[in-house]
Amino acid sequence: MYKFFGALLALMMLVSCKEEKVLVQELGPEEPVEQPIIKHFGFNLDEFKVVHDTVRNGDSFGELMLKNKVDYPKIYTISENFKDTFDVRKIMVGKPYVILKSKDTSEVAEVFIYQNDRINYTVVDLRDSVMAYKSKKKVKYVEREASGIIETSLSEAILDQGIDYNVTLNLSEIYAWTIDFFRLEKGDKFKVIYKERYINDTIYAGAEPIEAAFFEHKGKPIYAFSYEADSLKQMTDYFDEEANNLRSTFLRAPIKFGYRLSSRYNLKRRIAYYGYKVRPHKGTDYAAPIGTPIIATADGTVTESRRKGGNGKYVKIRHNGTYSTQYLHMRKQKVKRGEYVRQGDVIGWVGMTGNTGGPHVCYRFWKNGRQVDPLREKLPAAEPIADSLRLDYLEYIDPLKTQLDCIEYTLPAPEPQENLITLNK
Repeated sequence: MYKFFGALLALMMLVSCKEEKVLVQELGPEEPVEQPIIKHFGFNLDEFKVVHDTVRNGDSFGELMLKNKVDYPKIYTISENFKDTFDVRKIMVGKPYVILKSKDTSEVAEVFIYQNDRINYTVVDLRDSVMAYKSKKKVKYVEREASGIIETSLSEAILDQGIDYNVTLNLSEIYAWTIDFFRLEKGDKFKVIYKERYINDTIYAGAEPIEAAFFEHKGKPIYAFSYEADSLKQMTDYFDEEANNLRSTFLRAPIKFGYRLSSRYNLKRRIAYYGYKVRPHKGTDYAAPIGTPIIATADGTVTESRRKGGNGKYVKIRHNGTYSTQYLHMRKQKVKRGEYVRQGDVIGWVGMTGNTGGPHVCYRFWKNGRQVDPLREKLPAAEPIADSLRLDYLEYIDPLKTQLDCIEYTLPAPEPQENLITLNK
């Protein structure tokens, strides 16, 4: 009997061992997991010695390449044959670049990568046949909605929500012809729909132009929708819910949003500079730091760009047979007499030349040869959408308008209050 149980136990152990061996044989040795090759700018950086740096004062493409052992003929080829792709004369101080060197002892630069901005870059491949080309990082676009009720300023209402400041600028430019952003009121409201860009899903790379917006100013609601009304010229403009162009022929101010209207057109103003005597002030003053760009408020031809008496350095533009504008007290002019400028072009910079108590631009506005108050003028509007595109436009904006209407306002953060303590008696 004992022999029988002993044989049975031995048999079970044998089978168990066989199963264990079979299991080991079936699993076998672990195979190495192949790691994915991660590329940057289209290159496997493990194959090179990598140098990250930034263009400094005095740097030139030629000197950077010579320092990194690139032959002069290759430098000449890039400089002469690839000007349209990479103009070596226009590399800018502060721009980052990457040099990929060979891993051998020579450490010769084989690739130069110039980062034009966070997304776009230019590759100069110095291996074998020299070449240059432009490329982009992979970008993810995320739609975002934002809204707010203004307590003090538009920028504060937007920045309080952690939104890119460029959204403030974009919004102010959309409504630059219809709303005076220097005179917003408490309780004005806004809503916007736009997209944010992200590199590698996580690195923020800025905001796209606003797709749709709503602004309520002094109780008046104004919608704005981005639409390409001229596909041949690829011109995009903003129109309201009835297909009217929000752009007028004149901007409301000669500097971009963010500065202060310090003095209005006033024929009975008393001026400190002249001992508080009544001196008609036929301009509109916008206070801004010295060096702030001054922009043309409409298309036109420069008729004067000079310095004269109390006006200091100034520019005058004739827009048509009816309207002209003038911009006084510049630090420096950027345009010359006879030049044609477009609306929004920089024509000079804020200064303190002439009779002035502080840095500002005095904006003067002529209608039929007579100076008038531009803030009281009903300025002519730009052309509306063509009749042939009207139905297409209305269908396009319908879901965007519904989306805007459904966005709830983000209320301003409540002011901190003192803690109230109730004592039980």
